[in-house]
Amino acid sequence: MPSSDLLTAPSAAKPVVIEFPDNRLLVDLCGAYDAHLATIEKAFEVQIVRRGNQLSILGDAEASAQAGQVLGALYVRLEGGRAVTQAEVDSMLRMGGAEADTGTFQGDQLEMPVGETIEIQTRKKRVEPRTEAQKAYVTSLFDNELAFGIGPAGTGKTYLAVAVGVSMFIGGHVDRIILSRPAVEAGEKLGYLPGDMKDKVDPYMQPLYDALNDFLPGKQLAKLIEEKRIEIAPLAFMRGRTLANAFVVLDEAQNATSMQMKMFLTRLGEGSRMVITGDRTQIDLPRGVPSGLADAERLLKTIPKISFNYFTSKDVVRHPLVAAIIEAYEADSPTG
Repeated sequence: MPSSDLLTAPSAAKPVVIEFPDNRLLVDLCGAYDAHLATIEKAFEVQIVRRGNQLSILGDAEASAQAGQVLGALYVRLEGGRAVTQAEVDSMLRMGGAEADTGTFQGDQLEMPVGETIEIQTRKKRVEPRTEAQKAYVTSLFDNELAFGIGPAGTGKTYLAVAVGVSMFIGGHVDRIILSRPAVEAGEKLGYLPGDMKDKVDPYMQPLYDALNDFLPGKQLAKLIEEKRIEIAPLAFMRGRTLANAFVVLDEAQNATSMQMKMFLTRLGEGSRMVITGDRTQIDLPRGVPSGLADAERLLKTIPKISFNYFTSKDVVRHPLVAAIIEAYEADSPTG
């Protein structure tokens, strides 16, 4: 039975009944202890009852229809071999069920066309952007030699950039991956750290190591780092270099000064791709020192083949509370 024939929308007096032909996929759709169903019930204030391979949605007609669309879209993901986790459920609910895979009611039938899927293949996993902004961002990383990703924490800016870098590296499109970020303390003085230079800077670089560990097996990653085919270094170490045939990521770019940003951008060499990520609300530079990210945005926005991609709290793919926290701080800021 095709996906588009799964759902019917009875009259408002009756529940929305969804029939799923594959019980194994239905188990994944419901989640452990029906956790996914509970999340959808809470979001739409409906009740979902499971009987065999059917789900009945009870409640307000419009809310039941929307819950049905979300369930249908999640089932389409499972049919396509893609996982449905709590993060996917939360993301789809935040987008109002309006992601590419979600259908709309037309008459008595719910049409569920499958939207275009964007996937990034790495050694350990396939990575899929979850929101429209993330999809546009990933597309721009493949299409442009220089791309900016600007938005709050948890929106996947760095994670997706590193995933694209690993994909291009294993595909032979670049020879090296170079990841960098300013070694700026986040609002607290940590003093003199013990150890050699690597020991001192590694704590600042840990988020980049974490992303790489998600995409490459440990032994392979260690060998590539030893061979310097993957480099993770503070921004200050980029001075004087020309970065050719490399995929280069500058993370936390809001903490680069204007001079550092200019220095970094002019490292771009032949056959390279460069991604700059940052969050304008988390600048840790000393008072009075302008952010190089803001300057780059102002000066480069009109240059062709440089893309600027923006994220909001709706694109947060961490814990749902992170989106709520960001929205609360945004509402309290002087600029609204």
